[in-house]
This record gives sequence, structure tokens and C-alpha cells, in this order.
Amino acid sequence: MHHNHNHQHRVLTFSHFSRKGWALFSCLGREVRIGILAAATLLTASQRLNGSTLAQLGAAEGQIMRASTLDTLHIPQVDVTGTRAPLAARQVTTLGRAETNAAGVVTIADMLKTLAALDVRQRGPFGMQTDISIDGGTFDQTTWLIDGMPFNNPQTGHNVAQFPLSLSDIERIEVLEGAAAKAMGTQAFSGAVNIVTRRDPYTQTQAQFDLGSYGTAQLSLRQALRINPQWHTSLSATLARSDGATQNSDFKNLRAYWQTRYEGSFSLQAQAGLTINDFGANTFYSTAYPNQWEATRRYHIGLSAQTRGTLHLQPTISWVRSTDHFQLTRHSAAGENFNRTDMVNLGLNAWVQTTLGRTAVGAEMRHESLLSRNLGLPLDTPRWVAIAGEDSLMYNRSAERTNLSLYAEHNIISRHFTLSIGLMATRHTTLDHRLHLYPGIDLAYRPTERWQIFASWNKAMRMPTFTDLWYRSPTQQGNTTLKPEQSSALRLGATYTCPHMEATLKAFYNHGTNMIDWVMHHATDRYHATNFRLHSYGLSARITLSLSHIMGHRQPLERLTIGYAWNHQNRRDTQPVFRSNYAMEYLRHKLTATLLHRIAGPLSATWNFRLWHRNGHYLAGPAASPTLEPYGTSAIIDARINWKATHFEAYLDLSNLTATRYFDIAGVAQPRFTMLAGVKFTW
Repeated sequence: MHHNHNHQHRVLTFSHFSRKGWALFSCLGREVRIGILAAATLLTASQRLNGSTLAQLGAAEGQIMRASTLDTLHIPQVDVTGTRAPLAARQVTTLGRAETNAAGVVTIADMLKTLAALDVRQRGPFGMQTDISIDGGTFDQTTWLIDGMPFNNPQTGHNVAQFPLSLSDIERIEVLEGAAAKAMGTQAFSGAVNIVTRRDPYTQTQAQFDLGSYGTAQLSLRQALRINPQWHTSLSATLARSDGATQNSDFKNLRAYWQTRYEGSFSLQAQAGLTINDFGANTFYSTAYPNQWEATRRYHIGLSAQTRGTLHLQPTISWVRSTDHFQLTRHSAAGENFNRTDMVNLGLNAWVQTTLGRTAVGAEMRHESLLSRNLGLPLDTPRWVAIAGEDSLMYNRSAERTNLSLYAEHNIISRHFTLSIGLMATRHTTLDHRLHLYPGIDLAYRPTERWQIFASWNKAMRMPTFTDLWYRSPTQQGNTTLKPEQSSALRLGATYTCPHMEATLKAFYNHGTNMIDWVMHHATDRYHATNFRLHSYGLSARITLSLSHIMGHRQPLERLTIGYAWNHQNRRDTQPVFRSNYAMEYLRHKLTATLLHRIAGPLSATWNFRLWHRNGHYLAGPAASPTLEPYGTSAIIDARINWKATHFEAYLDLSNLTATRYFDIAGVAQPRFTMLAGVKFTW
């Protein structure tokens, strides 16, 4: 990696980004502008700046985060590097720690609600039973990563958003919109979300306590330890509970996360996490059963490394186990399901810099296995597996599959152009055992330092989840003949940046075949998993204004962000559909606005406004003769009042100030007003 020694400007600008969470923000003790980021920032490994120690990097981190007013700004030159797909000319939206602290959020899902392109649908508080999708896609079509290590659940995307992290663990959240198979693999069908954890430059202890409406309480502890300039580690734990803001949405939750990093002649990162959830699953799979209940457990371990030198090698290995105990009727064995999935990822990436550009190649093997009492193929009796914690019950069904992917990408970068051409070849054991090719090309053009125009075309695929294939209940029926989803995605956009403003305009078009949905063919039918064709297109815009720059620092207004997204989908089915349960319940319009301002001294406030119109209908009326009711348009306002001192912070979060009644999910009315008060100590 090389440095840009141009000293003509006070603000340094970077053209692309290391995958290490701290690499850019902590490398310089001055304001940094960040703009069209590489898709590689969503991957696992990193590149250390030559001649810099971690202590030096960490000392600068706080100064830079306080100095920066905008998260995403223009990048005209190349100074910071990454690995496997290192420089795809794709825009990545980032939500930084400063935004998270100011926004009045208590979960990752709450933070993602502020982005217009994301649809966050909750059945319960504190992120319980949350479905998250991008650009009108479904919750199964997004790949999730923690520091670049995959965190998806092959059983169902319903439980993916149950992360082991607390908000204090997070440095930023990176969101890549659109298909990205050549950079992110087969699971990045409609986009990817990478949670980048904090790289603490010094030893620090943090304690946080929250108390709010409906018996909601949360205690979070985090300890960061700097052993020496090369070794850093941290451990966090969070315990939360609530009586539930809506019917049958009570929960108990325990999260724990540990990580260790080494930066020396090579880099090494290890992480492990635990999530334990017990919650009332109000109408989780059907409004006909409002008293459902679920208990989930998630365990994960990951290890990655990267060598230094001309040829960079990055091996990674990770394991995620998810268990699921579901009761269709709480405290009843009728309709009870037990599932256990294991996902093992092995990867090896390499890249080299030459005069012709940067070339990256890689390989990844992902093995997914399932044990269940409802999903998969029947097991012979001698192969039954005991269910942990259940004396007389055994897993009597199973399934497994393996995906092998090979990647190659070449990047050419000049002052005004960035071109990335790549290909993913994948072979899946449950398909035809042939290699399937998914190419992609990304192009960015920078006519001036303030303007960037970008375009991309990528193909992607997604395998059905185990639930799509095999789930069966009185109200739903899976389909073992489902084909993998296929998509060809085109994206265009432009970004304009200056010291006091950033504006982005994007458009997309997706041509999807074999898309997966659960549908009813008539009013009294149960849901069936099926394939269909889908053409979707949309627009989104986002503008961030630094009001303190525009209007001066003596007035109280600091920052205003406004976002808008519009989607339209043209569905083509082989037979009429009475109701779509997932795919066609997308946000047609979504408008967001966030205003941050000072009140007096250390007292400040953040206001979040969301207005949205959801396409689709939900069932209403008696079960024998239900009718379809449109979701319609809803609007809510949230606020946070924050008082912050050097080692102490107190805040009050007010959600849905206008007490609006609205539905994210059919049959689940969201709370009209909730309040949460909290304190945080740091020493």
C-alpha cells in the first residue's frame, strides 16, 4: 500500500477502502472524505498502512470521527487497498457510530430503518422477529456479514437479524444495494449488509442500562482491552427482556460477542458470538394462530488472516449453528417444530498489484446441513439425533448441501475511471453438478472532484431455503421442486459532494426468473411456495446537509438527511394469485428524514420521520370468509433527547410520538407509543 503525499489540501481524499474497519478512519489525524466505496469493504481481510502502528492509528480515530460531517463523499485517488474483489466501482452506504449514537436506536434493525432503500418489518420490539430486505427484495435475498464473515441462516431469513452484537460493538454498518455475486457470493442476491465492529485503540469499560414501556429493560456491558500495540481484544454481553408492546410479543434475550485482533507481520482476527432468544411469535406464520411461540439459539465462530507483501493471501473459516424450537400454539405440542442448521464456510482469497491493475482470485466452499422434525428427508431410525434439552424427542429428518464457488476479478483504476470486471463460477450439489457462471461489470466515472457517475450490471442466484423446500403446517406447504432464483441487475447513479452537502441519485432494474414466494390461490387456501417471474425497477435519492457549515456554528441545527425510494414490480405467474405473503408486500414509496440539533450545552435532540406506502394486502375478517385489505400509507415520528458528558450519557427515546396505528406485518398492530430511558457509563 502506498500513501498520497500531496499536501496541497487540508482534507485528504481516498479512492477506495480497506476491508479493515479502522483502516481509513484511523490512518490520519485529520478530516477524511469517503465516497464511492469498493464492494470489497464488505469482505473479511484488510491491508495495514505501511509504517503505521495500531497505537498511532487508534489515537487518530476519535479526532477523525468527530471532524467528519458526512459519511460518504467523493474519492478521486487510490491510497487504501483491500483484497478479493478489491475495487468494484459500487457505492456502499455507511451508517457510522456517530449516527448510531445520535439516532435514538436500540437495535441494528432500528438503525437500518433510517435508509429509504431498506424495508424493515418487525413483529416485536427490540428487533425481535425482524425481516429486512433491500430495494423491494425479500428477507431471504440479502447476505449478512460480521466483519466480512457470513452470518446467514439456510433454514430461513426470518431469524437472521438476531445478532450477538450490542450497539456499542459497532463501528459502522455498510449496505451494498443490488446483486453482487462476483464480489460477495451466491447469497448476495439483492444486496449485502456488513457490520463492522469497533477497533478499540485503548483499554475501555462501558456499562449501559435501559428501562422503558411494557416492562422493557436492558443491561449491556462491554470490556475492551489493549494488550500491546499488536494485540487487542473485547468482550460484550447484553441481557434484555420485555412484556411485549403488542399481543404475544414478550421476549427474553441474551447476547454475547468476543473478538481478538493481531496486527504485526501479518494480520489475524478471531470472533465468537452467542444469541439466545425466547419470544412470543405473534402470527409468525399465520394470523389463524395468534399465540405462537419460538426459541432460537445462534452460535458462531470465525477466524481470518492476511499476509503482507506483493502477493496477499487471505484464508478464512467460519461456523454458524442455529437452533429453532417453534410452537404453533404456545405451551402445546400440536404443530411443534425443532430445527438445527450448521453452516461452515472455508475461503481463500488472493490479490496482486501490477502495472495493469489489481487482480483478485478466490475460492469458497459453503456446507449447509439440517436436522429437523419437520424439514428435510426422513432419516432411518438408527440415524436419529437427540434434541438437546428434550428428553424424549429426536431429530428424525435431515438435509445437506454444499456450494463451491470460484471468483476472479480485475480492477483498473485511473484518476477519472474505475473499472471492475469479474466472474463467479459456482457448483451446487443439489443442482445439476455443473458450473454456473455469474459475471459482473462495475464502472465509475469522475469528471470532477465533486461528481461521480457509476453504472453496474451483475447476475446473481439464490438457492431456496430449507423452509422454502420442506416446511409444512396447517397453513403452509413447501415445495421441493423449487428452482434457484436467478437475477440480472442493472444499476445507474450519480453522486455529488462538497464540504457541506452530499447528494446521491440511483436507479435500478432487475430481471428475475424463478423468484420464490409463498402464495394463496383463493381466499381459504393455505400458502404454497412457488416460482414466478418478476421485473422490478425503482429510484432512490438521498441528500445530507451539514447545516452547521451552511448556516454557521452559532445556530443549533447540525445535520439534516432526507431519503426517498420508489419501487415498482411487474409479476408474471402461470396461474392467478389471491395473495402474496412476501414478494409483493414491498414498499412502493418510502420517505425518511433525520434532523440532529443542539438544545443547550451538552443537551441535543434527534428527530426521525418515516412515511411509507406498502404495496400488497393482508387478510381481515372471519377466517371462514376473509377479505383483502390494503396496507396503505403510514407515517411516524421518533425522537431522542440526549445529554452527554465525558464519561456519562443519559438519553430518552420516544417512538411513534403521534401514536399512529400501523401494520408492518399482516395481523400484527404495532405499538402506538413507547418510551425508553437509558444511561451509559464509560471509563
